[in-house]
Amino acid sequence: MAEEDWEFNEKRKREIAKWFLLNSPAGEIQYIAKDLRSVLNDEKVYNEAALEAFPLYNKSHFICLELPDRSGEVLVTSYNELDENEFLDPRTAQVAIVDHVKQVCTDMRPTADEELSSPYIEEFRCALDAEILKYVAEAYPKGICSVCCVKGKDVEGPGSNFELVVVISAVRNSPQNFCNGSWRSLWNIEFKEDVQMLEVRGELQVGAHYFEEGNVQLDAKHECKDATIFQAPDDCAISIANIIRHHESQYLESLEASYSNLPDTTFKDLRRKLPVTRTLFPWHNTLQFSLTRDIQKELGIDK
Repeated sequence: MAEEDWEFNEKRKREIAKWFLLNSPAGEIQYIAKDLRSVLNDEKVYNEAALEAFPLYNKSHFICLELPDRSGEVLVTSYNELDENEFLDPRTAQVAIVDHVKQVCTDMRPTADEELSSPYIEEFRCALDAEILKYVAEAYPKGICSVCCVKGKDVEGPGSNFELVVVISAVRNSPQNFCNGSWRSLWNIEFKEDVQMLEVRGELQVGAHYFEEGNVQLDAKHECKDATIFQAPDDCAISIANIIRHHESQYLESLEASYSNLPDTTFKDLRRKLPVTRTLFPWHNTLQFSLTRDIQKELGIDK
């Protein structure tokens, strides 16, 4: 029985540690991991939790790592993942070898031919990548983007459907000022040649954490859809970039509007307008309450 309790406790501790790591705000997982390691005081449990949590966290947060030769950066996502710790950078045709727990790129290698998309798909991917690069440079001062093919990468010519994914990640960490924030957007573009249409689906996520003498977090998500006609690679790229620009700008404007109205709307609604009794406190006639009479009697100010 004691052995079963020990196994349960160890498993429970590992799951709790994993939960804390996975729910770390953007840019703060290393700080939380350090404290968690100290609190657990159990290297085996911590290492098991870290090995499970860090890869999931890194991929869900679209973290960006510098390549070892400093020739560029690679996004860590499930869409460019080749192996457990190998991630493709389509722009440079390099594969980054990643240490998930340390969050560093330890090595790199050239991409094998079978890991790359066909020349036909690359024409669409490169055109879109160029347009998204221009957009991200305008919209996000520290933004990183990548365009990957997730379906139909071996298509050799017109007549077959395929799918590209656009990943955009922008992070602004300022722990010395007690605040961190991130923007993540994922865009799936289905190229449907049979109906000559492109279907665009977007998932936007904004996270912010302010922790000076408190703990205030924002975790906002938004989904959207759009469509455009199938055209030549350059024209498709321009249309898709315009769709992304429109929806992301619109969502950002809606966030700014909603949060500028918080004091007059949400925060105001959080306050109870009436007490549980549904009646206002009669400040003009407090003598009707026994508490008032008792206090006056105790202080010797009876009239």
